[in-house]
Amino acid sequence: MTLPKIVLKPGREKSLRHLHPWVFSGAIERVDGHPDSGDTVEIVARDGAFLARGAYSPQSQISARAWTFDPAQQIDEAFLGQRLKEAIERRSRLFDANHDSGRLVHSESDGLPGLIVDRYGDALVIQILSAGAERWRKLWPAALQELTQAKVIHERSDAEVRELEGLPVRNGTLVGTLKGLVPIIEGGLRYEVDVVTGQKTGFFLDQRDNRALAATYARDAQVLNAFSYTGGFTVAALKGGAKHVLSIDTSTDALALGQRHVAANALDATRAEWSSADVFAHFRKLRDQGKYFDLVILDPPKFAPTEKHVPRAARAYKDINLWAMKMLAPGGRLMTFSCSGAVHPELFQKIVAGAAADARVDLIIEQRLSGSADHPVSIHFPEGEYLKGLLLRRK
Repeated sequence: MTLPKIVLKPGREKSLRHLHPWVFSGAIERVDGHPDSGDTVEIVARDGAFLARGAYSPQSQISARAWTFDPAQQIDEAFLGQRLKEAIERRSRLFDANHDSGRLVHSESDGLPGLIVDRYGDALVIQILSAGAERWRKLWPAALQELTQAKVIHERSDAEVRELEGLPVRNGTLVGTLKGLVPIIEGGLRYEVDVVTGQKTGFFLDQRDNRALAATYARDAQVLNAFSYTGGFTVAALKGGAKHVLSIDTSTDALALGQRHVAANALDATRAEWSSADVFAHFRKLRDQGKYFDLVILDPPKFAPTEKHVPRAARAYKDINLWAMKMLAPGGRLMTFSCSGAVHPELFQKIVAGAAADARVDLIIEQRLSGSADHPVSIHFPEGEYLKGLLLRRK
């Protein structure tokens, strides 16, 4: 079968030859044929040379996402099912009696653009975020159930990016019956996940390794966990031996679930304080009170959904880090993160350095932080490294 073709402008094929999977609308000279949204197209250079086969997305600035760069590979259920199988098998070593949750499919980095699959115990949560992944939406539940024997598969395709793809928001259970919160185990610790209305797919799985790291620095420490959500870092810090953990978030429901997590792990609730407040305002209040902390964790929401939001996001990141640094005790550590893909690691470090200069605090970088091992990043697709962080120590 002859596929529709996307013909690129002269000189615009370089990124595809370097195996980057995106084709932006401005790189296209013409479209031969009449592909519908999500249809497979052949992407070729001006001289007709094959570059990739991908999924067409006429409403997005990313007009095509490559499925494969191999001209011998056809895009069908067998191809996509094999990609799923390989992604899941690569992560098999990450699951055991102490870890029953993690990411199974990480979109472009697993060769499945626009598809996210997270495992929470016996339940899977999928996000279908691109026109190409949507085109094959009937395949995913059946294939995933066969590969994982999941009892429940829930769809959380309610991210803003679907609107950019011209796709409707979806949130519903596809396989089995979802009965309230989903219990999980991470690092031997017990949590409950709201996969229906919780942030992302319900839990910040990408911070798994960083929660374990935080625990190693928490012993006998006064800890501040800002944007704490359901208390993942809080529980880890208490398990690590923290004297006291102050958790701040605007969501009372998230804080209530965090308190349940403390109880579920038989941790000392008297060492945990929960504050429902705007973090920016509360930081100023704490600083005015002369509060200091040995370990501060900043894991804010995505301040920059797209490139146009970066200037505003930079100001927010600088502000929150500046106030955190002013409350950092001598010898104390700051774990600071950005999950904004549009804010690249070099820019984030520059922002944090500017905050340190304004706060007149001397810091050293002890470690650069990123997503956990179940969130791999293709070397050809640096955009996949959306989570970046720094572990800093005050001199």
